[in-house]
Amino acid sequence: MSLFDGLDVAPDAPALELVMEVRLRFSPLPRLKNLAGGSDKGMVVVEDGAFRGPTLSGTVLPASGGDYATFRGDGVVQLDARYLLQEADGTPIMLHNRGFIWGRSPEVMARFSRIANGLSDESVDPSEYYFRTLTSFDVPAGKHDWLGRHAFVGAGARLRDGNLVRYYKLL
Repeated sequence: MSLFDGLDVAPDAPALELVMEVRLRFSPLPRLKNLAGGSDKGMVVVEDGAFRGPTLSGTVLPASGGDYATFRGDGVVQLDARYLLQEADGTPIMLHNRGFIWGRSPEVMARFSRIANGLSDESVDPSEYYFRTLTSFDVPAGKHDWLGRHAFVGAGARLRDGNLVRYYKLL
């Protein structure tokens, strides 16, 4: 007998609802290279940015955080980002992203790296790489506290001076 025998209720697959897109500009800091375990660490500080969506809009507060990335030996970039948004009504919102970026080929990640390091004006089409986040928000009680009660995913694109990430609420 299986643990699932006799269960008639199954959860629906989640749907997605666009919440907002965030445009960030970064200032890079020096990368720590050749760490034990074969990875590098990098960090960028948020210079500025803005966000907009169906029910939210505002600015990204400068120097309120950044992205701490691990550049793994297998070509995957593992993200851990935190920064502060300020909604147009003044509400502060702390955003926390954890995610992954990897190219569909080594050549894609080489171009991606040149762009991210300011060494090239090339572009990499977002269809050529995977850039996804699991995102959570800390927000004061009030109009926007729904952000703290839902699960979110992000789909990103790397730009020469930062990122563009679209955030979706899982319904």
